[in-house]
Amino acid sequence: MTAEPVIDKQHTPAAALPATVRASLSPSRAADFKTCPLLYRFRSIDRLPERTTVEQARGTLVHAVLERLFDLPATDRTPDAAGDLVAPQWDRLVTEQPELADLFDAGDEAGSAEFLRSATALLAGYFAVEDPRRLEPAERESLISAVVDDELLIRGYLDRLDVAPDGALRVVDYKTGGAPREAFEARALFQLKFYALVLWRTRGVVPRVLRLLYLRDAEVCDYSPDAEELLRFERTVVALWQAIEQATERQDFRPRPSRLCDWCSHQAHCPTFGGTPPPFPPRSATADPLRDARSRPAAPGADE
Repeated sequence: MTAEPVIDKQHTPAAALPATVRASLSPSRAADFKTCPLLYRFRSIDRLPERTTVEQARGTLVHAVLERLFDLPATDRTPDAAGDLVAPQWDRLVTEQPELADLFDAGDEAGSAEFLRSATALLAGYFAVEDPRRLEPAERESLISAVVDDELLIRGYLDRLDVAPDGALRVVDYKTGGAPREAFEARALFQLKFYALVLWRTRGVVPRVLRLLYLRDAEVCDYSPDAEELLRFERTVVALWQAIEQATERQDFRPRPSRLCDWCSHQAHCPTFGGTPPPFPPRSATADPLRDARSRPAAPGADE
């Protein structure tokens, strides 16, 4: 699947939105609420800090390398070329996000070197499932958005969008974790259906393929939605937002314990683990509802 290379980073200024729009929602925050309403509160309302893990940083690095790989001429998109991008992209990320430098103790050159080697190994998994010399993505790391139900702006960042000569769309998402169990795969597909809904509402085309690339295991998961499914999904998203609004009005975000609790950064504040949530912030202290909790997408590894 090829197309002329086009980078289209959509941004929707508030002034350009219909006057009826009063809130926004990203796939990450919607998935948070589905997983655990209290997690949504901690991230979107309390905005509690979360320390970046090595796994999340590795995911961010691999995503950055794969984005830059397609800047090269097609014939140069080789495993060696991708490997050569790893160290420079990590240096760039650390410059832009200095907190990443704290992942390794000062002088821990062995740990840092192993981190870069592990990122390179994940890139080998990418080349096992795709040949980038045969691809010309239409969009990479592109912010897309649409208004649903007249009041809700939904938006998110695509890892990659491929457009075939006949106009068919393929949404591609890179996953640096292993191929997931059912609960994790459902979350990943939820994210891709979110993107598919935005594309359908803004371009009038249902994506032909939603593709998850699991680099660690060199596996591909393809899913083909249809318009009826996306219509049902749209109703689900609107219902989720209505539930979020009700929970906010009542200041009632309850924990929903699951296997995912093992990876949660906020156990110290969670009643399930004997913690106490912080006082609910006053409305005047909450963020602009038209701005998502994160102006950039979550670290790729966070959802894997």
